[in-house]
Amino acid sequence: MLPYKSLIQLNRDSNVALYVQLCNSFIYLITNGTLKPKDILPSTRVLSELTGIGRNTVKLAYEELISQGWAESVERKGIFVYSKLPELPEKKKFNSLPPEENKKSSFAWNNPFAQNNVIEDFQQSILTIDDGFPDVRLTPVDLLMREYRSISKKFYGKNYLKYGHPKGSAHLRAALCRYLSETRGLTVNKENILITKGSQMGIYLATQLLLAPSDKIAVGVSNYRSADEIFKYSGATLLRIPVDEYGMDIDALAEALKHHQIKAVYIIPHHHFPTTVTMSMERRLKLLKLAKEYQFAIIEDDYDFDFHYNNKPFIPLASIDHNHNVIYIGSITKTFAPALRIGFLIADTEFIDACSSLRQLIDKQGDSLLEEAFAALYNNGEMERHFRKSIKIYKQRRDFLCEILESRFNSLITFKVPEGGLAVWSVFEKGIDLSKLSEKALKKGLKIPDSTFYNNEAFVPNGLRLGFAALNDKEIEQSLLILRELL
Repeated sequence: MLPYKSLIQLNRDSNVALYVQLCNSFIYLITNGTLKPKDILPSTRVLSELTGIGRNTVKLAYEELISQGWAESVERKGIFVYSKLPELPEKKKFNSLPPEENKKSSFAWNNPFAQNNVIEDFQQSILTIDDGFPDVRLTPVDLLMREYRSISKKFYGKNYLKYGHPKGSAHLRAALCRYLSETRGLTVNKENILITKGSQMGIYLATQLLLAPSDKIAVGVSNYRSADEIFKYSGATLLRIPVDEYGMDIDALAEALKHHQIKAVYIIPHHHFPTTVTMSMERRLKLLKLAKEYQFAIIEDDYDFDFHYNNKPFIPLASIDHNHNVIYIGSITKTFAPALRIGFLIADTEFIDACSSLRQLIDKQGDSLLEEAFAALYNNGEMERHFRKSIKIYKQRRDFLCEILESRFNSLITFKVPEGGLAVWSVFEKGIDLSKLSEKALKKGLKIPDSTFYNNEAFVPNGLRLGFAALNDKEIEQSLLILRELL
């Protein structure tokens, strides 16, 4: 007989009934191959003695096993593992397998992400110079939750627990129409807006409809790596266009268009990633003219338009696009709280309808109640008040960080004070190994970005985005003190 006393472990403090625990233990022994079809199980008396539970509890467990088809009762003989179950091999522990066996998958599948870095977890409580995220301590989450609770308690709020439209909350889309018109001069109606789970989903949906394998998309020599990976995943070829202090070089793009059929252009004209430069108005107008002439789409990623410090920002290309070439992508939660995941995609109604249909294949809809709560914050002015307060604080933090970089890192880091955004693009002296610096900083209690995220086949700058928004003055000073000591 098997050593059931050690094989079966029961937790008397658990909320799960003992007979259910016992039943599950036998199922585990059958499925891992320890018990085979036709094996006899201990009598209720013997098992009761081994486990220290009553015979009636054992009987209930056996009855449950029989009802689920794992066991059978044979008159005058006892309880057996069901004879018609397929015989399973005894389960081996992963670390007991030879290294070669460990690497083999149990089934064939395609893994295009084998070389991709795992995204960082920023929810750990550790001093962090991030990539350029908002300070969630400033987020009026209490106001958001107040609206969330208020809507859920109203009689009509229960409707938002049902399936809704894949385009998202009609109230939020209407609120965005007003907000974007007032702040960016972008005139659209709610049928032109799809609410997404952040700007990343917007880029993915647009890419899937725009690009087929071997299509070409123009991107910056320096560019947002996650967008690059989405384009590559679609099978498209990336055509790198130079980026300077005025944004993407549109003259270089015009030259490339003479030799290549380009399906789309991806740009971040407002605070380019990672370098934070802003595309000039002259280049924006040239790009729109080329898009009309060559009939390509422009994916305009405008993830942090709301944060500009020195002067009024340029309006988006989408606001001056009279030929409807622009697919405009923005984020609400990148400027509010990254984990809440709400963004938007704006384009012609037909394109938005197609994106909505595609979205339903992977995600039926967003969080209707959360979207309604955000709509309320836009309508009652709380979002704008939050942005005004944040901009004042973030500008002060930007200036403080840049003052320290200028005074204490003069020969080690080259940077320009960004006009907006939440990070300073900082290029380190060539002899500094940023990967080793990151490892040493972590041992000192400081987490900094991995510089490889900004690199690609054409761009290896030895630079980091030093996010200032999520740190107060004390934390900025403490972080840069550790960094200076290591350098």
